[in-house]
Formats: sequence, C-alpha cells, structure tokens
Amino acid sequence: MQAEPKNARVGTRAEDQPTSLVGAEYEVEVGPVAHGGHCIARTAEGQVLFVRHTLPGERVVARVTEGEEGARFLRADAVRVLEASKDRVPAPCPYAGPGRCGGCDWQHAKPGAQRRLKGEVVAEQLKRLAGLTPEEAGWDGTVMPAEGDKLPAGEVPQWRTRVQYAVDPATGRAGLRRHRSHEVEPVEHCMIAAEGVSELGVEQRDWTGMETVEAIAATGSQDRQVILTPRPGGRLPLVELDKPVSVLRVEEKDGGVHRVHGRPFVRERADGRTHRVGSGGFWQVHPKAADTLVTAVMQGLLPRKGDMALDLYCGVGLFAGALADRIGDKGAVLGVESGKRAVEDARHNLADFPRVRVEQGKVDSVLPRTGITEVDLIVLDPPRSGAGRKTVAHLTSLNARRIAYVACDPAALARDLGYFREGGYRVRTLRVFDLFPMTHHVECVAILEPAAKAV
Repeated sequence: MQAEPKNARVGTRAEDQPTSLVGAEYEVEVGPVAHGGHCIARTAEGQVLFVRHTLPGERVVARVTEGEEGARFLRADAVRVLEASKDRVPAPCPYAGPGRCGGCDWQHAKPGAQRRLKGEVVAEQLKRLAGLTPEEAGWDGTVMPAEGDKLPAGEVPQWRTRVQYAVDPATGRAGLRRHRSHEVEPVEHCMIAAEGVSELGVEQRDWTGMETVEAIAATGSQDRQVILTPRPGGRLPLVELDKPVSVLRVEEKDGGVHRVHGRPFVRERADGRTHRVGSGGFWQVHPKAADTLVTAVMQGLLPRKGDMALDLYCGVGLFAGALADRIGDKGAVLGVESGKRAVEDARHNLADFPRVRVEQGKVDSVLPRTGITEVDLIVLDPPRSGAGRKTVAHLTSLNARRIAYVACDPAALARDLGYFREGGYRVRTLRVFDLFPMTHHVECVAILEPAAKAV
C-alpha cells in the first residue's frame, strides 16, 4: 500500500500559498477498498488518500480533489493508470470518470469484481464495528446479484426505477451531479436508468427554471411520474414527455409535494400485492429489490400462524403486508412509520388486514407508548443512519423469537449489531445483495435470535 520512495507530488507550490492541496498529483500504489466507493493509498509522507476510479493493487497518478496539508486524509481521483488491475474494464458509460458524473462508483470494474469489493467492505465493517467475522455472522462472504443482473463485463443493468436529475441553470438541461459537488454533468442517457425512466425522454427536454426533475417508473404497473422542484421564482413548464406521465411539484414554501395533474401516487407490485406509493415516497429503487428482500426476510423469520409482529420504519407497508399474509387471522402486526403520507399509504395498502395497525411517529417515541412488552417477530428497515443504541435496547427487551434487520449501510448495520449483542442477541444469518450495480451501495438482511438459543 505504501508508495515507492520515488513517489513525489507532481508540481510544487510556493510556501506562501494557501495550504490547499487540491490539484496536486501523487504517484501511488493503491491498497484495499474502503466504504464509500474508493480505495486507500498513502503518499510518500504517509498521508492517507481516498482514491476514486481505481482498484486495489493498481499503480496510478492520483489528483487531489479535497484536502490540505496536515489533514487526516485527502480525497483524490485516479487520473492516470500506470499499472492496471486485471479486474479493470473500460467504463461503459461515457459520463463516468474523474470529474464527471458521481452516480456510479465502479463503472471501471468487472461486475464480479464489484460484488467482491462490496463484500470486502461489508466484512471490514463487521469486523471493525461489531467484532464479527463473516463466519460468526452466518455469512459465506458472497454478494448476490439480483435476478437478471449477472451480465458480462461491459454491459450495464438498467435497474434504477427512480432517477433524480439535476438541472443545469445555464442551459436548462437535465443531468446528474458530479461527485461531492452541486455541479451538473449533462447527460444524453443514463445507462443504469430503467427502461421505463429512459423512455420518458427527460434528458432531451428544456427544464429552465427547475432545480431538479425526479422521474419514477413503477414496477408491476405502467405508472410513470415526474416530480418537479422549481428554483425560487421558477415557473412550472408545460410537461410533454414521450410517455403518459403524472406530474407533481415540490412547493417552495413548505417543501410539500403536490399534484399538478394525473395520479398523486404510483402503483408498485411486490410479494403478489399492489402498493400505493404517493408523493414520491420511499420504495426500493431496483425493480427486483422489494421481492428479493421480502423473500430473504420471510425465509429468515419463518413466521407462524398467530404470531405478533412489529414492522418498524415500515414505509408504505411492504413487510407488514408480507407478515400479515403469513401469520393469518389470529396474528397481529404493528407498523411504525414517521412519514405522514407513507402512513396514509400503508393504511390504504393494508386495509384488507383487520389485525394490522400502523402508527405514525418516530420508532423510539411510539414503541414505549404502545405498552407492548413482548412480541414474536420484528422487522426493522431503518434509514441509512441505522436504528441506534436506544431503539436497539428497547427491541432486545421484547424477547422476540427472531429479528430481521434490513440495512442499506453496512457501517450502521455493524454498529447496531454490536448493540444487539449487548442486549443478548446474536446474528444467525446475514445475506448481502447487490441491488445497486455500478455503485458502492449494498443491501443487507441480518437475522438475529437470542444468544441463549445458540448454547
């Protein structure tokens, strides 16, 4: 991982200049992958570089994009590859590369290598934050692609059913943000966008006066939707796209999402049920993700008729519906969700289950008020920040037979698994899915049980 002694910054600056190192270049040997879509290298002086657009084992020239002398670390892009990894491929996307679109992290890596790198990140986070080896977590170390995503190098899955385009204020063209920047990279076509998004033709329209345009193509229905966020004082354009579409707008005053024309929701299909998702509410982005995660959660929990279950951070009721369907008329499910519109949608989606109740509020506030002291099963699918110590402590006091933790951030998951261990729970199995190809993101499903059961 150390650079050779000849490693030196290409180009110097006068001592009386600012200490920023942005633009400075270092020839480095690249070390292991790190969480966040970059790899670790060091300058000859030992300063850490987080380098994008490279792979472990490569020798590259890295150009600093953020940081200054004396900083704990610098951010950099690999601008020249001197010795390439066998896992490197030419980036299929013309907008990928240093200084370009920030939406994808691994366009330059073979698909199998991407999944291997993601697995290494998950393993490192488990070890560092939870003190767990893959074996102790019941994980074989593999990252599974979604059905249909196992493609040859050079081919890109069209998986992103929700794309938020940024609008270049100078040209009115739609594009995508550059990495860690508000600058817009105009694009003619996003390769990872699902067909239903691409066929709208958002990139070919003039969006002058808009800040963002979010395009949504529902899974399992023909519903299409765009959500417009105007710039201050911007006038809403006449939306004429290549396919029928509903239009919503984000209000400047309250940030609320309001219907302009068409339906205020889209209909998503998963686990044999149709789910209403309104006002751009949360739904898994990959078209196979909802079914993949429901299957993993139900296989891990093994619900029984008559069980009492919790679905926390329940969104529009995906897991609550799956649980209710399996535990039968004598079982019961309580869902908890903080978003008002999501709760309305969940209650609509679950109306045919009389023994399902959905409460609005933050999990750590609602749960104590319910008076529930014991449950059989728990599902939690928290935001990227995780559940946290307080919520985990409450959950471990409920004596659940099994707990399913769905996580989109391995660091937050690993931290919370440490809290669960403090509360007497162990990880029975962990499954990791590549539901965000070309990016550094993964989705994990951990199944926990009381540690006493393992004795």
